[in-house]
Amino acid sequence: MTTQEQTVTTLRRSAPASKQRVVWERRLWKGLIITILVVGAVIMSLPFVWLVSSSFKPEEKIFVFPPEWIPNPFRPQNYVEALLYKPFGLYFFNTMRIVVLNLVAILLSASFCGYGFARIRFPGRDFWFGLVLATLMVPYFVLMVPQFIMFSRLGWVDTFLPLTMPFFFGGGAFNIFLFRQFFRSLPEELADAGRIDGCTEFGIYWRIMMPLCKPALATVAVFTFLAAWNDYIGPLLYLRSDYNFTVAIGLATFRGVMRTEWNLLMAASTAMILPVILLFFFAQRYFVDGLVLSGLKG
Repeated sequence: MTTQEQTVTTLRRSAPASKQRVVWERRLWKGLIITILVVGAVIMSLPFVWLVSSSFKPEEKIFVFPPEWIPNPFRPQNYVEALLYKPFGLYFFNTMRIVVLNLVAILLSASFCGYGFARIRFPGRDFWFGLVLATLMVPYFVLMVPQFIMFSRLGWVDTFLPLTMPFFFGGGAFNIFLFRQFFRSLPEELADAGRIDGCTEFGIYWRIMMPLCKPALATVAVFTFLAAWNDYIGPLLYLRSDYNFTVAIGLATFRGVMRTEWNLLMAASTAMILPVILLFFFAQRYFVDGLVLSGLKG
């Protein structure tokens, strides 16, 4: 056997071992990554688990160290007492009114503006879109005082108007950006076909483009629901009467100057989280599709 033949034979024998080693290395890295993700997920979920566990405990057992993860005694009546402690039915209804109005306002106005920036050519389009994006860098707390002065002079304090009406005028820079990215991903030939059939620009937007952007609509709807449901600063700033309070303000009323009903606060907080979890669970597929198709994926 020549030297060349010996070399080829050696390489053939070492190839399976090398391939097997690569497979084991990939499996090792995959297992390590999965382990890190699982550990991270457990650590991130501990506050929520503690919240749910504390919602079934008597008040004196909540801050026991080390924490008791299994309530003993088990007090499900915390939820009944918490929801009767304050008129949470009224707070829930007020919050849903704001959520529904914001959903209608943002989905219509943001999609309309996003379509204009994506499909309609007009002088200074890129400049105005850049100006819209620049508003993302302005913190809400910078605008809070001038907005309050303006709304107070309009007589809108202690009403839902400051929390809903501004969203009918554009729907927010981020939502406009998301809709613009999604509309740009749709084929231009669809709009051309509509124009050939005599459809107006508004008809193209409403009849052709809007039915195709369900993932973007679902994504914006989830973001809008979360923002309105969890908003605390806005209702705290503008709402004065108890019958106008939202869920976020209602939860804050459990904390008093002299004493805080921690067990009732935990139960009410857990109950108010459930709609958010259900919404994300049922809208998860559209939510992920909207982020991917709009170009916001990692």
